[in-house]
Amino acid sequence: MENAVLYLENANIYQGDSLVLSNINLTINKGDFYYIIGKTGSGKSSLMKTLYADIPLQDGKGFVVGFDLENLKERDIPFLRRKIGIVFQDFKLLTDRTVFANLEFVLKATGWKNKEEINQKIEEVLEKVGMKSLINKKAYELSGGEQQRVAIARALLNDPELILADEPTGNLDPKTSLEVMELLNKIHQSGKTILMATHDYQLIVKYKHKTLKVEGGEVFEVVQQLVN
Repeated sequence: MENAVLYLENANIYQGDSLVLSNINLTINKGDFYYIIGKTGSGKSSLMKTLYADIPLQDGKGFVVGFDLENLKERDIPFLRRKIGIVFQDFKLLTDRTVFANLEFVLKATGWKNKEEINQKIEEVLEKVGMKSLINKKAYELSGGEQQRVAIARALLNDPELILADEPTGNLDPKTSLEVMELLNKIHQSGKTILMATHDYQLIVKYKHKTLKVEGGEVFEVVQQLVN
């Protein structure tokens, strides 16, 4: 468990009172890239939400970026989320604000105060995702691919130990999906640990990484040839 960024042992995941996933045993180490696949409603999003403490872990052990999910206090949830970058399918940007203002909002909400450092950090993450030239554009003026790039930049702001990407290409056309995947791959190659839920099997075939499948209330690793 020394290099584990994420560790679950005999974990059960509930949505309200319903058991969604049972007896999960999973270790993801620093620098790993895992896909997580499964039909709609199979429990992928419930698993993701448990990892960033949107759903409490009721049974079993769970450690994410050094936090004990089983005994996590309400007051510690913001600190857990600062060490996790989350990328959503629907971007979740403040559409009436500029790219800069979207990122500034997150930094201020997570305790950044120095204006110069805020400006520098925003330019740094936008440079990484190829969006620096659009820093003053309003989010609603951007294409879907551009919005997702800003969302990925937002996920990188606090230099997270783990990036959770929940269907990050789900609302994008095939060409833009490939561009976003290239970007996530580049971020992974820089040393980041990524867990990505996806329905896009073309991406899984083109960019080969370890793959977890959610099916019948269980989570298990599958080899690439069997992914379908």
